[in-house]
Amino acid sequence: MRPSPSEEVYSVRFSQDSSAFCCALASGVRQYNLEPLAELAAHGPLRFGSIGVCEMLDRSNLLAVVGGGATPRFADNTVLIHDAALDQFVLELTFSAPVLAVRMRRDRLIVALRRQVHVFTFPSPCECLFTVETADNPLGLCEVSPLSTSDHHLLCFPARKTGALQLIDLSATEAQVSCAPVTINAHQGHLAALAINQQGSLVATASRKGTLIRVWDVAQRCLVAELRRGSDTAVLHCIAFSGDSTYLCCSSDKGTIHVFAVRDPALNRRSALSRVGLRGRYLESQWALATCTVPAERPCACAFGAAGTVYAVCLDGTFHKYVFTADGSCNREAYDVYLDVCGKNDF
Repeated sequence: MRPSPSEEVYSVRFSQDSSAFCCALASGVRQYNLEPLAELAAHGPLRFGSIGVCEMLDRSNLLAVVGGGATPRFADNTVLIHDAALDQFVLELTFSAPVLAVRMRRDRLIVALRRQVHVFTFPSPCECLFTVETADNPLGLCEVSPLSTSDHHLLCFPARKTGALQLIDLSATEAQVSCAPVTINAHQGHLAALAINQQGSLVATASRKGTLIRVWDVAQRCLVAELRRGSDTAVLHCIAFSGDSTYLCCSSDKGTIHVFAVRDPALNRRSALSRVGLRGRYLESQWALATCTVPAERPCACAFGAAGTVYAVCLDGTFHKYVFTADGSCNREAYDVYLDVCGKNDF
């Protein structure tokens, strides 16, 4: 999720297991635990300046940051790795263009630029394995299967062809040499959001139109589900799988979070007209089993917690927690909780 430069919170990222999250701020970086909601660490502006991009590595002491916003101390084309145990920056990588996204695993570091994706061994030694040229990727879309024990060590990002998704198996790569990429023609329009499940077996995609989310089987390279967010165009800010891949959620500029069933698609709603025998792609669409309303229609990052729990962290600094059931009910448990992003508020 990318913010506008005028907002206090510039970006939000959940940890790989969705047990914590970090916020890139005009005042540095804040890291939070989710259950219970509590601040884990605060890195202020004197050392960090304003930060545009941040990424946690699980619950470890390593944090990746990229300068951005109003008062940066670091260039926007440089990735810095901060080690909280040593309380210092331990790695610095500089690129030829601004860094739009950083993804970390315990064995890989991935950096997305507007027209390139760089893959490094990580953490030590940190050496470039390969660089892939991409189509114009202004959102820095790039995702990697988070676990080294995943079924597939998968990296995905927009391919050169409009609407296409490129997949690379990181387990089959060597220094300076990448394996043959796989391309999936996911959408007709430009991609707007991506997600990979914990197991590295499923990928979800959405285009800038924002009406459909498609779920793809990595091994078979085939479409397994087409999920309809709505019929009108929307900007999707985030897509996320639950830890066991049972559900998928998405957030949009419509002020809603939609929850879909992936493992048991019969739980998803269908058009009433399809039940009386009318057919057609739209009528047979799978609609969300549950819809949660975010009061402030602001960009939000979303993620699943424990069974039946969805979190949303918005760029206005608010935190929301929802509980949903398989029959479609959705209730908000945390109401407009403001994060202490400026060091002024309490939870």
